[in-house]
Amino acid sequence: MCKVITTGNFKGGVGKTTNAVMLAYTFAKQGKKTLLVDLDPQANATDLLFNTMKKVYSIEPEFKRTLAMALIDANLQSALINVLPNLDLLPSYEDLQTYEKFLFRNFEDDFSQDTYFAKQLSTIKENYDYIFIDVPPQLNKFADSALVASDYVMVILQTQERSLKGAQKYVEHVFSLADDYNLPLEIIGALPVLMQNGNEIDKDILQEAEEIFGKANVFSNIIKQMARLKRFDRTGITYNLKDVHDKNVHTVYQNIAGEVEKRIEILEGMTTVNG
Repeated sequence: MCKVITTGNFKGGVGKTTNAVMLAYTFAKQGKKTLLVDLDPQANATDLLFNTMKKVYSIEPEFKRTLAMALIDANLQSALINVLPNLDLLPSYEDLQTYEKFLFRNFEDDFSQDTYFAKQLSTIKENYDYIFIDVPPQLNKFADSALVASDYVMVILQTQERSLKGAQKYVEHVFSLADDYNLPLEIIGALPVLMQNGNEIDKDILQEAEEIFGKANVFSNIIKQMARLKRFDRTGITYNLKDVHDKNVHTVYQNIAGEVEKRIEILEGMTTVNG
């Protein structure tokens, strides 16, 4: 059964896009049929995967339809782009800014607006093992549409005060929306992204996050500062395991992907026991 996961935080610049893309890439490399949905008008996830196609695989992306066009026409299949074996992309473009206007114009109530994307995604989701959704860091119809369509939420927690507060507000909103719409939505956990490796602030924020969310709800795997990870934005995602820097990045994400699977197994096991 497909697992739909949104990466989120109400603070921008904390690594939501990078982690959504890298996890989608990692699961695809492990043989899982994976889809990345770029539900952000800034289209940073789309740019990263297009760079990967062009610079790493020498493939020019066939970008005939945007995600916005496909949503308005109720035909997500028409916008799918195969990035590499097992990895597809629903690409964003600046016209995605019109999506909220489309919802307001065509649906009168919040529930109809917030569930439209989920209905469209349901037409293709069973073709995948995992779907990752990247969203803007604001409270808007993009964020709510993604959450309604998701099974799980991964909170991206950069080790800085504003990110921690953004994570708290985001988690509160997730619970509120799940309660309002009676959603079977679960939080996988908070994934720490270090500002500076070994810095005292990092340690303080991590400790406070464990106190706020509970230690079991903070990932044991941590994203440390890695220059190669930043370089991927420019070069595309490279996968040369003879290169120690590439190998280090991909080893980290393989470990995180394993922890994601284990956390989902635990949550689904709890659901089975409870109901």
